[in-house]
Amino acid sequence: MKRILFFTRIISFCVIIQFVLVNSNSLLAQQNSIPTPESHFGFKPGTDKMLFNYESLIGYLQKLDDVSPRVKMIQIGNSPMGKPMYLVFISSAENIANLDRLKFINKELALNPNITEEQITEYISEGKVFALFTLSMHSNEVAPAQAAPLIAYEMITSNDNNLTKWLNDVVYMMVPNHNPDGMNMVVDHYNKYKDTKYDGASLPGLYHKYVGHDNNRDFVALTQDDTKAIAAIYNKDWFPQVMVEKHQMGSTGPRYFVSPPHDPIAENIDAGIWNWMKIFGANTITKMTKAGLNGVSQNYLFDDYWPGATETCIWKNVIGMLTEAASVKYATPIYIEPNELRAGGKGMGEYAKSINMPEPWTGGWWRLSDLMDYEMVSTMSYIETASIYRKEILQFRNDICKKEVNKGLTQAPYYYVFPKEQADQSELVNLVNLLNEHGIQVYELDKDIQIDNISYYKGDIIVPLNQPFRSFIKEMLESQVFPARHYTPGGLLIEPYDITSWSLPLHRGVKVKEINKNHEQFKNAYKPVAIPFTWYNSTNENYSSIILTSVNNASYKAIFTALNAGIKVEQITEDYVNNNSLIPAGSFVIQKGNTINKVLEVLNTNPIYITGEISAKKRVISMPRIAFMESWFHAMDAGWTRFVLDSYGIPFKLLRPVDIETTDLEKTFDLIIIPDEQKSVLIDGKYSRQNEQYFMSYPPEYLKGMGKKGLEKVLKFIDAGGKVIAWSDATELFAGLQSYSIDEKKTEDFEFPVKNISEEIQKSGFQCPGSLLKVELIKHPITYGLPGTIGVFHREGPIFRTWQPSFDVDRRVIGTFPEKDILISGYAENEEKIGEKTSIVWLKKGKGQVVLFSFSPQFRASTPGTYKLLFNSILL
Repeated sequence: MKRILFFTRIISFCVIIQFVLVNSNSLLAQQNSIPTPESHFGFKPGTDKMLFNYESLIGYLQKLDDVSPRVKMIQIGNSPMGKPMYLVFISSAENIANLDRLKFINKELALNPNITEEQITEYISEGKVFALFTLSMHSNEVAPAQAAPLIAYEMITSNDNNLTKWLNDVVYMMVPNHNPDGMNMVVDHYNKYKDTKYDGASLPGLYHKYVGHDNNRDFVALTQDDTKAIAAIYNKDWFPQVMVEKHQMGSTGPRYFVSPPHDPIAENIDAGIWNWMKIFGANTITKMTKAGLNGVSQNYLFDDYWPGATETCIWKNVIGMLTEAASVKYATPIYIEPNELRAGGKGMGEYAKSINMPEPWTGGWWRLSDLMDYEMVSTMSYIETASIYRKEILQFRNDICKKEVNKGLTQAPYYYVFPKEQADQSELVNLVNLLNEHGIQVYELDKDIQIDNISYYKGDIIVPLNQPFRSFIKEMLESQVFPARHYTPGGLLIEPYDITSWSLPLHRGVKVKEINKNHEQFKNAYKPVAIPFTWYNSTNENYSSIILTSVNNASYKAIFTALNAGIKVEQITEDYVNNNSLIPAGSFVIQKGNTINKVLEVLNTNPIYITGEISAKKRVISMPRIAFMESWFHAMDAGWTRFVLDSYGIPFKLLRPVDIETTDLEKTFDLIIIPDEQKSVLIDGKYSRQNEQYFMSYPPEYLKGMGKKGLEKVLKFIDAGGKVIAWSDATELFAGLQSYSIDEKKTEDFEFPVKNISEEIQKSGFQCPGSLLKVELIKHPITYGLPGTIGVFHREGPIFRTWQPSFDVDRRVIGTFPEKDILISGYAENEEKIGEKTSIVWLKKGKGQVVLFSFSPQFRASTPGTYKLLFNSILL
């Protein structure tokens, strides 16, 4: 019997050995079939002077997906210029085969506050930490995407037992490039000038279809296709527990930045998120320093107060973090002298050994290959930390879900209620759809309610805060109050890294009521809204014309659609009463016809249907021929403006400032739009400040402005009947004394009676880093459809003073800051300094008109509440 048992064990042992050998051979065969990065690209990523483009990157990752069971790549959307965007998963073969189940567990932990103890024990035992890494959203920051093949290859071929364990506990998720369009623009530009005297020159224009560097400011408004694709990963699809956004920074400071950030931080975020950032950052800086990677910093420069970057995910309970690496000239090495190293910003007053940079880098050659090393070690460190704390991170994800839901039941505010009756109903419709895109549950009242003598009506929109993403709801729907923090008691203010206001209702001109008592009447009084949400539902056929009211942004989209289709559009030029309802001045009339469906299909609210004659005063409007001026100097405000114009169907022709001199403006155009840009850039093709010019690292063919002759042509264009709209710094073109040549012997001198006085106001203590300020409007065609008081997004822009005009020049002050209580949302210091000062000016010269705004009327496509100022100015 013992002999039989002995032989049975021998046979079993042999079977196990054979299984191990077969699987080892299979793994070895797979590894042998996995292409190295060098074999695919023809060089090792990180090699001096060598970059690959987006298609080559995706081609390599596709090869890995084809041959390795540890890799899966899926398409998640398309870039603004139509390139496919992908999400790559790398983990153990078992995890990759089980992604659907793991995805379900992620969703349950993230969104289900009612999981039983038994279920959560099961989910934590079975679940994995999903860590999302987004690479090179800023396309001149090439290193993260160039390092991606090295990281992927290491993960799927390494025999390191530690890495094997980490990837059994963690699913590494990688967006190989956040901005595919920009990646190719930068690589093509770099290769064009490589090994010439302009090697490493800046890319002219934007590295994106529209927004360039500001793609990292779009994770609230979600306007861009690439932003939408990435936000959906953590808003609605995969619910990762960890996110790391990988960037580069300037060349002469620390070599690397890891979490945690510096103050100020967002006050609506749970303390646990900040504490987890410290844990990840501590392990990362420790591992990087141990690997000999010096100059790694923490608590430096970058804060995490404002939402808009990819780290907006922290408001969705994701442990969201940032890394920043010191740049080279794309792939061209640079040499940094020790005296050139300096610190700049919060957390480090000097470039020296400190708690925030315990091992400084001392200077010397700095190469793209160095960045590869930093990216590799930092990535593995984040994965290791996620593995070490797998159970705790999964538990935390459900704990914070329960905590946020419970806050919504026990802490004010409890609800936000949007009355259905809004001045601009179309923007409320857009807001509802945006909240849904953010993973927020939105409802509508299904009956009338009265509470404390306030009536709420069936159809009103209601957003309860007992939701897992409560912190996002509260952050987005309340007005912002900046958390003033100081370096020492009573000392200098710690200034924000970016803007200080982003309230969705306020920026959109939408009314909302914050409910700070948990009224019983609201319970069971609402139902989910249908998505996509719309209030356009009319099937009315018995009408002769429609009226599109000037209070709705969607009306402008509809009339621009009509004008592009050759449909006649009239505008009512005075308030008009129809069937006891007030139709505001500026509203539009379109007669019923065969092509009217083209207009109706862009609406999200119902028009007013008319069966008889409209007796109001009207004028026929036409689409002006628009010249749109944009410099080569990464003009993000111009890019955002182009996006808004395209979104509303407003055609234009792009002109660079240098094109003005050779363009017949009067024959070709009716209107010139000049977004925010320095006067020196527009005139001379160079940046200057306080009479000091800055060297621009662009090839010389891009360093040209319109020149004095170009400006004279613009002034003649105005005098002959042309229109100009300009804002922010570009308004300096039209301030004060002006002159243009009539012929070789004659010139005309005149004065625009307006001046920017912001410099003296700032010296007196006024500061506004990006906030919503109150402006009072007069009745004027520029202000059609707007109330008497609005909020405008002001960011250190001009403040105007006007005076009595002369000759054929005139002016009107259209918008004025009130005497007091100017700040609506955000932060402003000494706001009274701009009390009763001018914000919007209309100018007349000869037959032409100029409209000047002290602010961008479309700031980052996030202020629809002031879009009408732009649209009305276009239609003047």
